[in-house]
Amino acid sequence: MTTTFGVLRLKQNLLSGSAAASAQHLLAFEGSLKERFLAAREKQFTTYRIRFHGDYHLGQVLFTGSDFMIIDFEGEPARPLSERREKALALRDVAGMMRSFQYAAYASLFGQIPGVEVASADMNAVESWAEFWNAWVGAIYLKAYFDAAGDARFVPGDRDERRTILDAFLLHKALYEVAYELNNRPDWVRIPLRGILNLTQ
Repeated sequence: MTTTFGVLRLKQNLLSGSAAASAQHLLAFEGSLKERFLAAREKQFTTYRIRFHGDYHLGQVLFTGSDFMIIDFEGEPARPLSERREKALALRDVAGMMRSFQYAAYASLFGQIPGVEVASADMNAVESWAEFWNAWVGAIYLKAYFDAAGDARFVPGDRDERRTILDAFLLHKALYEVAYELNNRPDWVRIPLRGILNLTQ
């Protein structure tokens, strides 16, 4: 988290428009976000840690024509192997998949869908629909996940506990994405910035 805010302060001059405004808004929330993480860390949770994917997103799921396959179980390449081998809460992977929904929703805005171009005048309308789609798909995914998990001990039975853990992992992942995008694709940083602000508002 500290690294992300350091990169954001260093490179915020690369941003403009809504991304710049979102960055300033996030910088103002740095203290409260740290307190939020500390509060979550101090809580005692009833769920179990398990082996997890570690880099779970839509790009790791392949459709075979009749079923789905999950690939690349080596975890996040940037993390040391010892860390990737540790057990963690299952909702960490759930958060990773949910973050990828937002990226998928914004794909058309960044010219990532062949044959689909969005006119500048339509950007705001398309972005609004992207946010709606992201929220809707995320809700459906969560319901299906918890229904399938049932009473499994790797999923908290308490709704407040689920929300606390999931929000912490979503924020953690989005903060990581902010630093990544600023270092590699500054135009894309508006995606995780919007994701963080949606979680904190």
